[in-house]
Amino acid sequence: MTDVQAALNLIKRGADELLIEAELVDRLKSGRPLRVKAGFDPTAPDLHLGHTVLINKLRHFQELGHHVMFLIGDFTGMIGDPTGRNATRPPLSREQILENAKTYREQVFKILDPEKTEVCFNSTWFEPIGAAGMIKLAALHTVARMLERDDFAKRYASNQPIAIHEFLYPLCQGYDSVAMRADVELGGSDQKFNLLVGRELQKHYGQAPQCILTMPLLEGLDGINKMSKSYGNYIGINEPPKEIFGKLMSISDDLMWRYYELLSFRSSEEIARFRDEIAGGRNPRDVKVLLAQEIVERFHSRRAAEEALADFEARFRQGAIPEDIEDVKIACDAEGMGIAQVLKQAGLTGSTSEALRMIEQGGVRLDGEKVSDRALHLKPGTTVVLQVGKRKFARVSLS
Repeated sequence: MTDVQAALNLIKRGADELLIEAELVDRLKSGRPLRVKAGFDPTAPDLHLGHTVLINKLRHFQELGHHVMFLIGDFTGMIGDPTGRNATRPPLSREQILENAKTYREQVFKILDPEKTEVCFNSTWFEPIGAAGMIKLAALHTVARMLERDDFAKRYASNQPIAIHEFLYPLCQGYDSVAMRADVELGGSDQKFNLLVGRELQKHYGQAPQCILTMPLLEGLDGINKMSKSYGNYIGINEPPKEIFGKLMSISDDLMWRYYELLSFRSSEEIARFRDEIAGGRNPRDVKVLLAQEIVERFHSRRAAEEALADFEARFRQGAIPEDIEDVKIACDAEGMGIAQVLKQAGLTGSTSEALRMIEQGGVRLDGEKVSDRALHLKPGTTVVLQVGKRKFARVSLS
């Protein structure tokens, strides 16, 4: 395998789409360090594991010797990017943006090498251009092209309002690439339109258009929606070690592989070996423990990871799980099943309303962890130990 092919394999690991691959191969063959960009609007003070999917990929580029540019959108954050849920994300004040940006810088270096990372703020080039410059930038794109963006098209078709300033966001993100002379831009799969705008603007300004690498959106703990604080299904990287560990142990066995692919720094070969071992009879829980320890160690320390494991196992044992625990198999559709319905069908509660009441009272545990989320969804392929009260147990498998 050539060095270029090996580099390409690492770059494409877990990626959703690479545009244009032939262009990237040519740039890799040139041997020069590529300018690799990813932008983050500091809309909340803390990063969660969903954010780190892009940051992990930036780390891959650093390992390959390329120049990583971590862009903090202190200007675009005040515009408010559409959320993708057919609504406008509210803009933040400059004070909120700057405070959040400070914590972003602190947190991102838990993954990236600070000596190999250039931190940029897009107010650096947007504030000087003024209103006239923004109008000239707006003249480079048409309303028809803007309406090709999926969420804009849906809102327009359903007569939902689209504010003029929302059209400026893709243009500003695209101009970031011009100002930073990016060779490669990374973004979530929902950002493809904005990334393509960057290619077009670079051509207009006489630059070689950037290659685009989109990464999938990481599903949250529910295994359905993307990880987001608004959905309550997130794992914050600044959360206490025991909290991170417990949340990771609660994900389904199927979702575990998605997390391994997008979050783990273990090699693809090692992860494939884990799959083979589980197919051969190894308990998936053991492999999930390795993932939970890796993530806790990354954001805290090895000692914290060891203590989190010891605490988890102690609490799991304290559940006094009987040796003759009943195995229950429940059939469900592809979307999985809500925790209340699972408890009812497993015979642990007489009704879903009783299940919800027991959750509210703190009387339900999943793999030794107290369940507090009434909306928790279990995916097909999940096997968990459920406990209601002190004496009701069942090992439940969803299929």
